[in-house]
Amino acid sequence: MLESKAVTGPYWEQPDPEDERLAHQLAHGREEHLMLDVRPPAELNQVVLNTMQQTGPRFWVIIAGLGAMTLAFLTAWFIQIISGLGITGLNRSVMWGPYIANLIYFIGIGHAGTFISAALRLMRMDFRRPIARAAETITLFGLAIAGLFPIIHVGSVWKLFYMIPIPNQRELWPNFRSALFWDMTAITTYLIGSTLFMFVALIPDFAMARDHTTGWRRKLYGALALGWRGAEDEWHRLEIVSNILSFVIIPVMFSVHTGVSWNLSMAIQPGWHSAIFGPFFVVGALYSGVAAVIIVMIIVRKTLRFGYFLREEHFNAMGIFLLILTLAWIYFYFAEWITNWYGNLPMEKAIQRMLTGPLAPLFYLMLFCNIVVPLATLWSRRVRTSLPAMLVIGIFVQIGMYIERVLIVAGSLSRNELPFNWVNYTPHWPEVTVTIGTLAFLGLLYALFTRVVPIIPVWEVYEGQAMQQVRRIGRAIAPTRTDVH
Repeated sequence: MLESKAVTGPYWEQPDPEDERLAHQLAHGREEHLMLDVRPPAELNQVVLNTMQQTGPRFWVIIAGLGAMTLAFLTAWFIQIISGLGITGLNRSVMWGPYIANLIYFIGIGHAGTFISAALRLMRMDFRRPIARAAETITLFGLAIAGLFPIIHVGSVWKLFYMIPIPNQRELWPNFRSALFWDMTAITTYLIGSTLFMFVALIPDFAMARDHTTGWRRKLYGALALGWRGAEDEWHRLEIVSNILSFVIIPVMFSVHTGVSWNLSMAIQPGWHSAIFGPFFVVGALYSGVAAVIIVMIIVRKTLRFGYFLREEHFNAMGIFLLILTLAWIYFYFAEWITNWYGNLPMEKAIQRMLTGPLAPLFYLMLFCNIVVPLATLWSRRVRTSLPAMLVIGIFVQIGMYIERVLIVAGSLSRNELPFNWVNYTPHWPEVTVTIGTLAFLGLLYALFTRVVPIIPVWEVYEGQAMQQVRRIGRAIAPTRTDVH
């Protein structure tokens, strides 16, 4: 697997061109492209394992801060269970608020991670190799946290017992017309598929960690590696299973988030009842998810010192992807609004009041974050390869997409077709605490995960490097790809 078929030796020991100009071109290519900057697998293994086993004071300070905010979230939730939903800002008109907006938001950023990894794998894009697991981890924890919000939103959590399809003395069965039931089904389906997809790709890295660690880590990784030895037939089966799961997970992603959108669009509610909500939600999920992956890539690169693995080429590619999704999101959002505006139905006029009513500041802030900031910056390669700039753009997109979910849920409900039933919704401290606390909980889980699991798929990196070669074309060096390992 790691040895080249060439007589000249292993692929990581190939000689440089004798021509000084060609050697300079190759050196420049190695600086820019990870696949050309070949290093021995043992060196890559050690880089990743060192970051997993080294935890300094700064790490534990971050863990303590995230843990404190997570504890505040659990405390607020416990108080809400005891006191009831009356302590929140929910009212007669706005019966769905930030909790449902958080559900849609976390499902959105969760859906994009595995989709990015699976889609780019099928398209044979080599730049996805070092970022695949970081994206998949967002899916794992994003969906897990999203699964909490139907429970938080119910208030009386013990009532969820009646959603479980088991015979009982009252002969109650799941209410298939309930949005919560389909939320649970959607989250469970995608979470199982994404976990399986991620675990299969982790097996070779678990085996690598097993062979280079001692103590409890060796026992843990030995169990998770499932007896992996790196034989040719094992690599062959891994490739087949990964491709099958990639083909399966993509339509599952589209169907699941479309189902989430139908929870809203099937209702005869101004601002919700729209046939375009399915693809609009899918594009929105990818939009916020790609921005979240970029933020995580920057944090991982800085905190874990993975400058070798995560380079400008990766941020440039993800920036282009984000720009394409920006244009797609603008198209769907514009199509939705202009259709309602041109139809001029009385019930739709209520939603148009967002342009001038009390929700107008949030509406225009959302447009600024989701349209103005990305379009004004991402066209430039210099911006796309600047980590501070991409971090700021990613945060703006997250703010804009969260506001968009709040406006869809709480904003639409606060301005319905009956003017006497209009309300101005204001979130109370439990909703704010729970929202911030769950974001901290996501960060806490991610930080702890990076100390237990290799966040960089090392085997995929040196597999890509083994398949990447260079050849001379005229007076230039050009990269070329081969499927012979």
